[in-house]
Formats: sequence, structure tokens, C-alpha cells
Amino acid sequence: MKKTFLFSLISLFVVACTQKQASNFQKEDLTQYVNPFIGTAFTGHTFPGATYPFGMIQAGPQTGNFSWEYCAGYVYEDSLIQGFTQNRLNGTGCIDLGDLLIQPFSGPKRDNLSSKYDKSAEKASPGYYSVLLPDNDVLVEITTTPHVAFHKYTYAAKKPANLLIDFQSGLVWTEENMQKHILDNNIKFESSTMISGYTRRTEWVEREYYFVIEFDKPILVTEQLDKRDPREKASRYIMTFDMKKDSTLNMKIAMSSVSVEGAKANLKAEVPSWDFEAVHNQVKNEWNNYLSRIRIEGDNSQKTNFYTALYHTFIQPNNIADVDGKYKGPNRQISQSSSGKFYSTWSQWDTFRAAFPLYTVVVPDMIPDFVNSMLDYSEQQGHLPVWSLWGQETYTMIGSHSVPMVVDAYLKGFKGFDAERAYKEIKKSLTVNTRDYNWGMYDRYGYFPFDSVRVEAASSTLECGFDDYSVALMAQKLGKSDDYDFFIKRSNYYKNLFDPETKYMRARDSKGNWRTPFDPLMLAHGDSDVGGDYTEANAAQYTWHVLQDIPELLKMMGDNKMAAERLDSLFYTTAKSTNTLSDVTGLIGQYAHGNEPSHHIAYIYTYLGQSYKTQELIRKIYTDFYKDQPDGLIGNDDCGQMSAWYVLSSLGFYPVNPVSGEFVFGAPQIPSAKINVGNGKVFSMEAKNLSESNKYVEKIELNGILYDKQTISYKDIMNGASLIFYMTDIPKK
Repeated sequence: MKKTFLFSLISLFVVACTQKQASNFQKEDLTQYVNPFIGTAFTGHTFPGATYPFGMIQAGPQTGNFSWEYCAGYVYEDSLIQGFTQNRLNGTGCIDLGDLLIQPFSGPKRDNLSSKYDKSAEKASPGYYSVLLPDNDVLVEITTTPHVAFHKYTYAAKKPANLLIDFQSGLVWTEENMQKHILDNNIKFESSTMISGYTRRTEWVEREYYFVIEFDKPILVTEQLDKRDPREKASRYIMTFDMKKDSTLNMKIAMSSVSVEGAKANLKAEVPSWDFEAVHNQVKNEWNNYLSRIRIEGDNSQKTNFYTALYHTFIQPNNIADVDGKYKGPNRQISQSSSGKFYSTWSQWDTFRAAFPLYTVVVPDMIPDFVNSMLDYSEQQGHLPVWSLWGQETYTMIGSHSVPMVVDAYLKGFKGFDAERAYKEIKKSLTVNTRDYNWGMYDRYGYFPFDSVRVEAASSTLECGFDDYSVALMAQKLGKSDDYDFFIKRSNYYKNLFDPETKYMRARDSKGNWRTPFDPLMLAHGDSDVGGDYTEANAAQYTWHVLQDIPELLKMMGDNKMAAERLDSLFYTTAKSTNTLSDVTGLIGQYAHGNEPSHHIAYIYTYLGQSYKTQELIRKIYTDFYKDQPDGLIGNDDCGQMSAWYVLSSLGFYPVNPVSGEFVFGAPQIPSAKINVGNGKVFSMEAKNLSESNKYVEKIELNGILYDKQTISYKDIMNGASLIFYMTDIPKK
């Protein structure tokens, strides 16, 4: 009784202290630590342009387009800039966006207006990008609001000030390209200072966008290029401006998924004046508001990596609703958002793992809008988004991982959305057949047979099992016992793929036969590679993908010793994969940190009582695969998932089971951190004696009391707990 009373007193004291800390949460310019060039080389596929937190616009340079290397439109090592586009994807492995390419130049027109650029003068920070184009004699500066890109061009004195606007975004004009990519296009010169129009195009998805472009100087001369296209489905224009003895041209580009009128309303609401610096300061302040939700201590390199990772997680999802709340979703009709927001571009297969759980901690105020956006989408599409882009479905990757996102929000007690409505859309998504999944087949066999489905059979069974587990928890809490029984049974289908002889997850056909011959190191993706049973991975990696029940998986291995040996064989093997895939990078043995199905695996050692191995591996991943340089990301950032792993692991924990409300301990990689969790509370983490050699955890204290659990709960974090790790150079075996 006395011990309990003492614990309560200490806890109350800690909470009081953290509430005081919240009121004193000091602001600092944290944008100085963000390096948007991290991930712009190798396979990171990030972009360095100007964007607003969760905004529609990502305006910046294009050095290439329409190939896997240019998913973000920019590669750091390139020597030429083709122009500047208004939206981009962050860290994906598929191609789209890159709309409205614009290239300024001084003097006479050339056949090729691409320009070399001064790398030393190229600058990027949250909400701002600038570069000097020596071939074109122009200094380019770009900033942004949620729906508007603001460009500022400083031309050479006494030379004509010109601008190329490419409404086909750098796409080479051919009849085939126009039929394949540009489906419709209309451009209207409303006045000497305003252009409006729309383009309907297809790449990853078919979509349309509307725009309005406004200049602060009148157009003197307009020359249309590509006149051989009488349909004007693809058009390029060169314009010369009346600079009135000024060298600076300002340009505002507003976009909308709904209409030209919507784009104009966005422009009027967000950038009514021509004050570039005011807009830049506004977006800089907004980035600081988001970045300052976590305050860390560390050296400059640690701060740069940490805040750049946090920055990458806040680029998306993107609110594509206009300022009046109108948007176009998957039904392609104009819809009205009840909240005024509609978020798309989720990369659910990636971000359900760590990015969304991170959002529930650092941006809890946004979670209801996130959930309602997914529910609105589901009511229009017939199921929750699989991988949505600009309101449209790409059907990329596997599973239905909007489900654990919505369930996570519900189980954590978020309000602001209808739980019954949410459950209805979740259940529909996992019981009504879609393009990829026949649920009757799934239930008939207890797995997806590889000879009867078009998607990767083994991976789909494992991934869908976690979705089933998630909805089972929600059904249980809502008192839907029959549904709970149904979905919890489904969540155990993974057991039907576990081969007790090889101790790997193996695909089976519709007759129950294992895939043979079987090579656990064969990487496979769809029908493009022999095997085709695993998504961007192999059996050695996917065998551990039972997020809902790691302890049971370990029992199936035999005992802890046998499970540890199998886990060791993943990390410490010298064997190479039988084949290669571009997305499988960041290897430690057969562990592939560059691809998301591996992200939780290092934490499994904690379940085996060998947390020192988790701690060793976290340090290695942290040190080797996240660096403050353009090629510093070992794989696609995937809309912030790679970065979310870094942020959470730096703090000392990770959500192995993303809907459990628990974060498994690893080892902190920064000296201390404070998270403003809202409601006047601050969660604090301190790593005492942390150093290069002191990478192991000796003991943990929570709210001043010795803590021996393997996890910390979401509830403890959001209550403003104090977490202290005592670090040592001696592994605790």
C-alpha cells in the first residue's frame, strides 16, 4: 500500500513538472536543421522544393521525369535543371505529378532552355528553394502556401525577361505520349497578367488539375510552341514581359482539383498580395510550429538528421480540398468536406507501420481529419484507400492498411469521427471483393493460393492477417462478438503458411501444396520474377511479418533458442539473395532496411530476452543508413515511413504492433527529447551517459520508478511521462 501511495505521489509530481514544461516550451528556428537535399541521391527519391506542412503544393526543380530514377523529378548529381514544377511525390517508387513546368531565361530563345546551375548557390529549407541558373541569367526563388506556389525571378539587367511555360511538364511531344499521358488540355489567357486552365492526364492515376497563374508584370509577347498539335492537348508557350525597368518578376500559381474558380479562390485567400518575404516567413513559421512539437538535444548532425526526418513525415498526406472544402475524390464528382479538409497521398502499405502511430503522438489534432478523409473516400470508392494519390486509387502494394490506421485512432480514444461509420467502412473493405482480393477464396482456403490470385500470395496472406486482427479489436470494443470471432480467426491464417520443416512462411496452391522448388532468399515481386509470392522481399524477411502476435510466431519456431537462431540467420548470414530488386536495399545480412516489411524485425530480439541485439542493430541502422548527405537514405523514403522509423527509434522505441497502443523498447540514439503532446503536457526522454560506446540500456525509469516492461504505452506518453534510459557499454544478456 505504501509503495503504491509513493508511486502515485511521484507520478503526480512528474505530471505537474511536465505540465509546467509545456507552458514553457520555448520556440527556436528549427528549420535551420532541416536539409531537404537528404535523400535526393541514390534511391531516397525525395525532392528539395518548397512545400507547406501537409499542403497541396511541392514546387521546385526538375532535372528529369517519367522514369523510376525521377519519381521525385530531381536527382542531386544532375548538372542541368529543365525547369520548375508545382507538385511532387516524396520518396515513392512510382511516377506521377510534376505539373506545370516553368523555366525563366534572360535574352534570346534557345532550342534547349535547360540550364546548368550553380550547386554552391542552390539553397533549400522548409518552404523555400532558390538556385542561380547561369545559362539563363536568372536567380530563381520559390516559396509556397498550402495551395499556391510563389515564384520570384531576378533577370539579367538590359536583357529581355522571358518565361517558358510547359503545360505538358517536360513530356516530349509525340502522338503516343499525348494519347498515353495528356488526355485533355485547355489554356486561357484571361488578361496580360493572368492565365488559367486545366489538364487531364494519366500516369500512375488518371487525374485532372485546374490552375490559375498570375504575374505582377504584363506579358508583351506570347509565342506558342508545338503548333503541330491542332487539338492543343499539349502546349508550350514562351512569354516576354514588360519589366518596366525592373529586374524582378513575381508569379503566383494556384492549383485545385475542382475548378479554375476554386484555384482563384485559393489564390485570393492565401496570397492576396505580392509580398514574397511575407509568404516565406509565414510558411517558415508554420514549419517551426510543426517541427517544435519535438525538441531534442544532440550535435548538429543528429539535429539535422532528426529534424529532416520529422520534416519528411509532415510533407504528406496532402490536403487536396480547396479553401472552401470542395474536392474531387475517387468518384470524380465535386464533393464537400464537412471538416474543410480532404487528405490524400498516404502510401498506406508503408506508413501504417510507424508514420501513422507517430502522427497520433505529434499531431493528434489532425487525426480526426485524417480518419474522416479515409471514410469519405471509402463511401465514394466502395472501400478504404489502398494507396491513394490526389484523391484517386492507384491499387499499389497489398493489404488494406487504412484499416489499422482507423482502428489505431479508435483504440487510442480519438473523437471527431463516427465509430460505427468507421467500422462499417472497415468491414466492407475486408469482406466485399475488390480488384485484388476475393475474400471468399481467402476464407475457403485460409490463405491466398498462389495459383489463383494476381497479387503476391504469401505476403498478401500475412499482411491481410494484420488488417483482420485490427478490425477484430475494434469489433470487440464495439461489442460485436460475432464479428470479433470471425476476424480473429482470420488473423491466424498466417499459421497455414508456416512450414514447420523449413520454419519459413511459404506460399501454397489451391490444392494445399507448398511452392516448390523453394528458395528462401529468392526476392520476388508479382509476375516479374520467379516465385512471385513475396512483395519486394523474400521468405527470409517476410517470415517475421506477424505483427499481431510475435510471441506466438516465436513459439512456432520451437523455443526461444531456436527462434533466436533463426533470427540470427537473417541478420548475420553472409548469403546473398538469389536475385536483385531495386527496392531491396540497406542490407544487414538478409535484413533489408530500405524496404518496409523489415522495419520491425530488429525489435523482435527484445521479445526473446536478447534486447542487447536490438540495441546493437538499432545503432548500426541509425549510423549506417541515415546520413546528413544527399545519398543519406538507404531506400525510398515512402511518404515518410523511412523517416518515421528514424524519429521513433531515436527516441528509444518503435510500434512493432501498430494498433497495440504499445511501443517496444530499443535504445535511444539522442541525449534527450521533449514532445509537446498537447493539453499542456510534455513527454520527456533522457538517455543518461549515451555515447558511441554506451549504446546498451542498463536500466529504465518511468516517472522516477524503475521500469522493467518491454514496452511503453501510448497512454503513458500522452499523459506526459518522464522516461529515462541509463546507458552503458556492457550488453545486458
